[in-house]
Amino acid sequence: MPPSIDSLELPPFRPRFPWWGADLQTIAILLNSKVASFSPHTSERVCFPMADRTGDILLGMFDRPAEPVEGRPLAILIHGLTGSEDSSYILKAARHLLDRGYPVLRLNVRGAGPSRAYCTEVYHVGRTADFRRVLSQIPEELTRNGMVAVGYSLGGAMLLKYLGEEGAFSPLLAAASICAPIDLLGTCKHMLRPRNWVYHRYMLRCIKAEATGTGARLSEEERTIVRGARSVWEYDDRFISPRYGFMGAADYYELCAPRNFMPEIRVPTMVLAACDDPWIPVDHYRSFKWSDNPWLLPVMPGTGGHVGFHGDASHQSWCDVALEKFLDRTASMAA
Repeated sequence: MPPSIDSLELPPFRPRFPWWGADLQTIAILLNSKVASFSPHTSERVCFPMADRTGDILLGMFDRPAEPVEGRPLAILIHGLTGSEDSSYILKAARHLLDRGYPVLRLNVRGAGPSRAYCTEVYHVGRTADFRRVLSQIPEELTRNGMVAVGYSLGGAMLLKYLGEEGAFSPLLAAASICAPIDLLGTCKHMLRPRNWVYHRYMLRCIKAEATGTGARLSEEERTIVRGARSVWEYDDRFISPRYGFMGAADYYELCAPRNFMPEIRVPTMVLAACDDPWIPVDHYRSFKWSDNPWLLPVMPGTGGHVGFHGDASHQSWCDVALEKFLDRTASMAA
């Protein structure tokens, strides 16, 4: 079972100047500079061939702490939509965990970041088989203290779906999702509102570039559909759905929605979301029956934006502090 919220002793989240409000908290992720160096920690490239006859290879970066702490499990970080191993939130979380003795694997999902050139296919929330395949290929030397996983935004949605599918059979010791869209249809409709126009256009432009990037194997018709898509809904409805066996965007969203799988999770899992997230309605979290599954620990601060959490207590993201406390506490309970 996960630790209680009180046992984590989380400091209250208060926004740091000048990142006041949900939108500035969210935009800060795009504006903040990336981690310049992991020194004295070291990194090495790792590869995970897929087993579906596509020849696709997922790439990751394994980061080894300069001063490992005995018993610390491998922390696998999964980025969000159009992100990668080099997304600022991934780099900062990795640095935070490395400094505390955790080995880290920054995974690029299929067709994302450095994986793009080595993949003919693209990712979507339903591709949990890819993550299952990655877990089965991680060398035993790296997993002797176990594994934990952390998913951000769409990566968090995929992780929650995987955890529900696996139930008690998952090899993970613990997991956490950060600002995951647990209701895909509701989130898509929310992103299409006029107030989110700028966010939506930015994400759509990045999705198109990613889907048609080097390595992607698309027919001319598919390329035309992707380039002409006027919304994320249209991209999912006319490209993702027919390509991967769904009847349309609504079918894809319903079949892959994490909230449909979360009742079956049997791994201690922290589900963190900001109540003012401009991308994901907090009502999706508030309406979920958390009491029905004691393996889930909801953490919902009033503010923080989408994967923001720039607090006044330190320059370290508040969600990284929450993650550290959750993983430390979970490990101590398992010991």
